[in-house]
Amino acid sequence: MSAPSASLYVGELDPTVSEAMLFEIFNMIGPVASIRVCRDAVTRRSLGYAYVNYLNTADGERALEQLNYSLIKGRACRIMWSQRDPALRKTGQGNIFIKNLDEQIDNKALHDTFAAFGNVLSCKVATDEHGRSKGYGFVHYETAEAAETAIKAVNGMLLNDKKVYVGHHISRKERQSKIEEMKAQFTNIYVKNIDPEVTQEEFLQLFEPFGEITSAVLQTDDEGKSRGFGFVNFHTHEEAQKAVDALHDSDVHGRKLFVARAQKKAEREEELRKSYEQAKMEKMSKYQGVNLYIKNLEDDIDDERLRQEFEPFGTITSAKVMRDEKGSSKGFGFVCFSSPDEATKAVAEMNNKMIGSKPLYVSLAQRREVRRQQLESQIAQRNQIRMQQAAATGIPGGYINSPMYYPGPGAYPPPGGRGMMNYGQPNMLPPRPRYPPNGQVPGIPLPAPYGQAPPQAYGGMPGYPRAPRPPQAGRAPPPTDPNAPAPNGTAPRPAGAQGTPANRPPAGAAPPAPRAPAPGARPQQPARGPAPAAGQTPAPAAAPAGEAPTLTAAALANASPMEQKQMLGEVIYMKIAPAQPELAGKITGMLLEMDNTELLHLLEAPDAMNAKVNEALAVLHEFSQNTDKPAESK
Repeated sequence: MSAPSASLYVGELDPTVSEAMLFEIFNMIGPVASIRVCRDAVTRRSLGYAYVNYLNTADGERALEQLNYSLIKGRACRIMWSQRDPALRKTGQGNIFIKNLDEQIDNKALHDTFAAFGNVLSCKVATDEHGRSKGYGFVHYETAEAAETAIKAVNGMLLNDKKVYVGHHISRKERQSKIEEMKAQFTNIYVKNIDPEVTQEEFLQLFEPFGEITSAVLQTDDEGKSRGFGFVNFHTHEEAQKAVDALHDSDVHGRKLFVARAQKKAEREEELRKSYEQAKMEKMSKYQGVNLYIKNLEDDIDDERLRQEFEPFGTITSAKVMRDEKGSSKGFGFVCFSSPDEATKAVAEMNNKMIGSKPLYVSLAQRREVRRQQLESQIAQRNQIRMQQAAATGIPGGYINSPMYYPGPGAYPPPGGRGMMNYGQPNMLPPRPRYPPNGQVPGIPLPAPYGQAPPQAYGGMPGYPRAPRPPQAGRAPPPTDPNAPAPNGTAPRPAGAQGTPANRPPAGAAPPAPRAPAPGARPQQPARGPAPAAGQTPAPAAAPAGEAPTLTAAALANASPMEQKQMLGEVIYMKIAPAQPELAGKITGMLLEMDNTELLHLLEAPDAMNAKVNEALAVLHEFSQNTDKPAESK
């Protein structure tokens, strides 16, 4: 096949497969231009497929031949040419449907069977959520002639001792119209609530007066006892309809029969789902504007206490704290008022009110779909703002929302280099602070030198100090007089501008006595640790090892989602830095991919934090080993 581009679709991927893993596999075939794993816009979790772009089509063809259906993390991947034009998929030309497949037949076996009749564009066996075959699949040929040949050759043949049906694929819309037509002209009826004492002969005699019966089956168990239901198929639709009208809700042997058109399991489930959704919508519309959602509840708050807290605002029709199967509070609940005005007043008064040690979050209850839409719109708006900021600072727009993997010279950065936030992928820009270094977020006390941001600060968490370095040989210490000329003859820099701050003491001199702070200014933190040796630049004061900035629930609740991540990141970084000073930035970035509630749990549970840090270290170790392999093979 002459592909219009060298872009491959790679499907059936494990959710943990990353761009770096795919690069290791596909780069063995030829030079890769870029790789992108497609992810959910909100959760950023993998959707199970990716696109691999080669520099030339020949490498793509080799990858399709050699890597298709190969195992990646225990799953057989499915590779095909990326079809940018949806017309080929929508027309269904060359697409065939196969059913009654043996459960042992997988994607590769199906492909090998049907590849003899023409060039296969894609091939897939439908599976359930556990990966088991559903007994049917699809094969898409390049030409309609190849599809016709396959249908004639395989339809009715035995595959693994099972007779298979092969025919043209019919779109869902066409199938739906045929199903509606079959519903209107049904001949098969379903009967339940039958007395167990009724025999097969009595069951048949019950329906014979309504017309010619082609088959009648009363379902029995292994012991031959009636299971209380059965099926009757009439010769014509009119006869079946007459039987339904006459016998439905009729009394037979003291039981009311249920008689209706026979349905497939999937159709019954769909109807039940629709009726459930309709009832749910009616219930939601009934409580629209009066039902409140409350979260951040203390564990000891029960239904009665919740009602007492909200009673001053109006008449409460119900108040409930949600609990798990063990009876423990889930930390959230619902309060329903009799009128929207009362609910609105309660939201205004109780939102962010401290009950116990936590600030309550109170809002109108919403359906999950509505909350998801709002969240997606907020994230899209936030991403648009970030892209505008990125355009102003010259950052490529692709980095902002969904990172792509672009291998550069050498394929990977040298060990110890700082990669991007999620698993340190190569050639990605490091994370940047989301607010100025000198702008403090409420609830996070900043170390004293935070506003001075030394040039050698950690790349992962800007502004945090690192251990002082001894002065390089031959470099003169900074002059005592800030106005004195520099050794190289250049003009002195103004105090506080990207050089030695004006309040920094000269090398070897005793630190000046602390001055009283100006009104409204932040008090200076006292210096800690021994005085620096003579000839060394004094290191900025830092928080002692193991001491992390404090983070309160109230400060986190009042911050925006972007600031919440930054605040949590700073606290987590300071907890990890004493044990892993070189990898703290990378590990922090990896942990920040988790939800905020999980991050708060890590801060409260040291064992859970250590377990997550060890997982991250294992990933980084595996990555560094894979990095060294290309170098060793050269």
